[in-house]
Amino acid sequence: MKAILAAAVSTAVLAASPALADSWKDQYKTIKFGILSGENEKDRIARYTPFEKYLERELGVEVDIFTAGSYDGVIQAIAADQIEFAFFGSSSYAAAYTETDGGVVPLVSRLQKDGSTGYFSVVAVRCDSGYKSLEDLKGKILAFADPDSTSGYAVPYFNLAKQGFDPKSYFAATPFSGAHETGVLGVYNKQYDAAATYITNEADGIPQRMVTKGMIDESAICTIWKSPEITSGPLAARANLPEDLIGDMRQALMDIPENDTLAFIEMTGGEDSTQEGWIEVDHDRYQWIVDMRDWLKKQRRGG
Repeated sequence: MKAILAAAVSTAVLAASPALADSWKDQYKTIKFGILSGENEKDRIARYTPFEKYLERELGVEVDIFTAGSYDGVIQAIAADQIEFAFFGSSSYAAAYTETDGGVVPLVSRLQKDGSTGYFSVVAVRCDSGYKSLEDLKGKILAFADPDSTSGYAVPYFNLAKQGFDPKSYFAATPFSGAHETGVLGVYNKQYDAAATYITNEADGIPQRMVTKGMIDESAICTIWKSPEITSGPLAARANLPEDLIGDMRQALMDIPENDTLAFIEMTGGEDSTQEGWIEVDHDRYQWIVDMRDWLKKQRRGG
């Protein structure tokens, strides 16, 4: 009996051993997380560098930021097991989910100070352009952000088509600007008549952040259309990662507002941040985005 009890105690001690709890670190000496091209690369890296350092302290391993020139670059990187985690928009998450046959798992999404967990696609124009509604943009140039952008392409394209403004025929051209800031800057510089981008609320979004950064003048950009609320995108993990690693990353995200407030504020928009924290999410939250992307794909094929 004593031998059995001793063995049981030994097993319990081993199960609680920090070495075993940290066993994923034997496989992953460096953790890479991807961020999308919503803004210029310099600002992206600057915003997420404090978060990178926070993760290194919390996880106890080296952490690297991964950027790409397009959303698809991050999607392909996680599909090829080149990165472990990525901050996605809803549509880019759906694209990664489809690309990997369900090989990505959403962990957390954004919780705003007003209690909301979503954001909005908007169509932005110069305030002095005279454009007041979508009817004024007939035959004009509307720039989308990126084919894998939720608010910069999928949601506005889908909703505009459903509202009778079929982008294929209603506008003179619908180019991709490559990024949200690039599209808004193109409107500001009169390269495009309008651009699809996003706002979280009237105080926070791409145009507001660009004003704060000195990229555009205050009151230069107005919005003339707003989508229904979009479910905020997740931080997602590769599904083939160790469960302990996924759990540790989720917990690090949930804890950052309290454990490193400055890093949290910086990664969520700096002084314009309206984010309160994070909520845990699963795939069911995003299935409608997968379905919407399927509809868009059929439209492009003429189906």
